Amino acid sequence: VQLVESGGGLVQAGRSLGLSCAASGTIFNIDAMGWYRQAPGKQRELVAIMTSDGNTNYADSVKGRFTISRDNAKNTVYLQMNSLKPEDTAVYYCNADHIDLLGIRINYWGRGTQVTVSS
Repeated sequence: VQLVESGGGLVQAGRSLGLSCAASGTIFNIDAMGWYRQAPGKQRELVAIMTSDGNTNYADSVKGRFTISRDNAKNTVYLQMNSLKPEDTAVYYCNADHIDLLGIRINYWGRGTQVTVSS
């Protein structure tokens, strides 16, 4: 399974940006799919995640500003980021939990996309 992110870039504070991540390859069943981020000098942290049945979990720092959505038919997850702040600057990574035909769960990561918010 490969995860490819798109949509990162440079944006001014207060503006919006959308990310997308498409999974490809031999896909049987993707359970949770979501986004993490890592700022320079900091640990990677959860941003938002959505299970296959629609349950979501957000980091407190993005609640009310970011929205995760998902198209299961396209194996794609989206992140709409509004009211961006300079502290949202980070590399954003897509993450997916894949369960194969044998029930084996493997976690996958994308390569990341840079989001930079200028003040």
